[in-house]
Amino acid sequence: MRNPLGRPDLEPYLTYRQRSGTASGGLTAHFLGTSSLLLSDGTTTLLCDGFVTRPGLLRVGLGRIAPDAGLVRAAIERLGVRSLAAVFCAHSHYDHALDAPVWCAQTGAELVGSESTANIGRGLGLAEASLRVVGDGDALEYGRFTLTFLDSVHSPGDRYPGVVTRPLVPPARTGAWKTGAAYSVLIEHPVGRILLHASANHRPGMLDGRRAEVVYLGIGGLGRQSREFVHRYWDDVAGTVGARRVVLVHWDDFFRGLDQPLRPLPYFADNFDATMDLLLPLAQRDDVDVVLPVAWEPTDPHDGLR
Repeated sequence: MRNPLGRPDLEPYLTYRQRSGTASGGLTAHFLGTSSLLLSDGTTTLLCDGFVTRPGLLRVGLGRIAPDAGLVRAAIERLGVRSLAAVFCAHSHYDHALDAPVWCAQTGAELVGSESTANIGRGLGLAEASLRVVGDGDALEYGRFTLTFLDSVHSPGDRYPGVVTRPLVPPARTGAWKTGAAYSVLIEHPVGRILLHASANHRPGMLDGRRAEVVYLGIGGLGRQSREFVHRYWDDVAGTVGARRVVLVHWDDFFRGLDQPLRPLPYFADNFDATMDLLLPLAQRDDVDVVLPVAWEPTDPHDGLR
């Protein structure tokens, strides 16, 4: 019998690691674990989530959590972030929104998301002028980027459903960071189009008419779903937008700090092997390049697709 405290070995999948390096005139992406992604065209820089505190399992389960401003500052310095236009949150759970207001406070970025995300920003003292609440279909422009927010749904088994109804002042119990609205974010730029789809679920038809060469596809919890669910998820997200590359995200053990290499979640939380066993044949069928991102490494999302 498999030890539930064990975890899948990443070794068999190392050939899928995303190649580091950037191209002149392209976009540069830095993956920071879970669904956190820093994206820049050299003039404008955007951040999805920015979750770098990553408190341990015992604290998450039994204690109270708070963002670590020192870890955010260290990430800003390591990444060489000189200015940040916006931080947008896929939804408002702690593993997406815990650190987002701190990035904004330290860089002057706008915090974008649901009313729940705005209340997380208010709890850390962000001014109302720094908060932007978006709804389904809203499009925002930052430099040459256009971000379109599409209502989605959290993956099955949402542990903290609901909304954050008042300013959330940390430290607080993990469950205080409730889901709020969940978004799939289409990022359009003259270089190409990227879909950031953080949660392993979707609303049927939500992406009809949308196109993106690259999809950052959340797979957290997918290893516990049926074959039919996984096939439908792949077809309705990656297939609908015509993805040529799928970057798998939200598979890593986010109870472990980013000072250590990424590793899959333990079996009691998910089954990375089962997910890969189902997704890789679908990618081969559709001639889609599947890659696993490496934390902190600069990459060109459209490398080889132009």
